[in-house]
Amino acid sequence: MNFLRTAAILAAIFLTGCGSNPMKVSEVTTIEAPEANKAQLIFMRSSFVGSAISASLYDVTSGDPKFIGIIENGTKVPYAVDAGKHVFMVIAESADYMEANVNAGKTYYSMVTPRMGVWKARFSLWPIKRSSTAEYPLEKPEVQTWIKETKLATLSEAAETWFTKNKASIVKKHDKYWPTWLSNTEEETAARTLSPNDGQ
Repeated sequence: MNFLRTAAILAAIFLTGCGSNPMKVSEVTTIEAPEANKAQLIFMRSSFVGSAISASLYDVTSGDPKFIGIIENGTKVPYAVDAGKHVFMVIAESADYMEANVNAGKTYYSMVTPRMGVWKARFSLWPIKRSSTAEYPLEKPEVQTWIKETKLATLSEAAETWFTKNKASIVKKHDKYWPTWLSNTEEETAARTLSPNDGQ
């Protein structure tokens, strides 16, 4: 591996927040119920593939990335939203997306899954759905284990500082990869969308 490639990998790792996790990670694994007028998204990650690399999560419903948090292996990140339609983004080497149409008072789940990239792991967002044909069915025992055993990670001042320093690069990746998401077929988008009845 030459020097330039090594330098690029190190820079990419820094950008995704790898190293010491700036999030507040506790031993708590239980999830509180959402407020009656809000829906709750729980983003989870549980895989050994790409486990050394962090991924960052955003709400891009408005077009401007709103920071949700940094997710590492074995953790879950909660996020409260208004009822209705939303778009979420995950960033590591590239950006990927998931859509959601959610009801207030319900909790919805998403898996952050790694896949191999050019320099390091890339990540995708998959909805956990009430469908046996979904990529991640809610009733699958493995999914229920992830819900029960992943540790709760919440935003901290250090994580917010990381986002502020890296926002320009995050916006640039969103601008680059958003057209790719828009080119999906209706069927492809539906497979990556949470529906109101997917909540608990």
